[in-house]
Amino acid sequence: MQFDPTLYVITDSTYHTTETLLHAVDQACAGGATLIQLREKDTSGRDYLALAQQVKAVTDRWNVPLIIDDRVDVAIACDAAGVHVGASDLPVAVCRKLLGPDKIVGATAKTVEVAQAAYADGADYLGTGAIYPTTTHVTTKLTPVSTLDEICRAVPIPVVAIGGLNAENMDVLAYSPIAGVAVVSAVMKAEDPCAAAAQIKEKFLAMPRH
Repeated sequence: MQFDPTLYVITDSTYHTTETLLHAVDQACAGGATLIQLREKDTSGRDYLALAQQVKAVTDRWNVPLIIDDRVDVAIACDAAGVHVGASDLPVAVCRKLLGPDKIVGATAKTVEVAQAAYADGADYLGTGAIYPTTTHVTTKLTPVSTLDEICRAVPIPVVAIGGLNAENMDVLAYSPIAGVAVVSAVMKAEDPCAAAAQIKEKFLAMPRH
């Protein structure tokens, strides 16, 4: 599946009702989000699926692919564009086998070795970070931009930078060969998610690149 990783917005429902979450996703898409990931860490499968179906109805209106975090079963059940898995989730190769060749499989990679293994197992893109400390995970291991660049050069698939990024602190990524940026709080906590998404995307596209 073809996809554009330029502005990858990841949801965080800890400060949202379902209604405001759906509104934020809609506004993120309006502002230029190119991928949306639904991330629900403490939700039952039934509730996750119900929310995924509602979010997908929004992303479909904008023709933006929806990625489901962790849960391959939910991704299959709601016919999402794909799934994103971390180190403690199902292996990339298993996700690829379950989803088939036409869905997107993304993986978290903090080292060149993990990145190369994920690519070999069928990953379509990698998320690498955290570039800055974040509020979305209790334990956040920071990734130097030099490591991010090494990962980009080690695999032929897109790499997106993640971790505490916003329009004000993205300059550290200048000249990095990344394909996009992944943001959570910078859009999901914004008073105006549409404007926040548009500003981040504009800043990223204007940055000097390798």
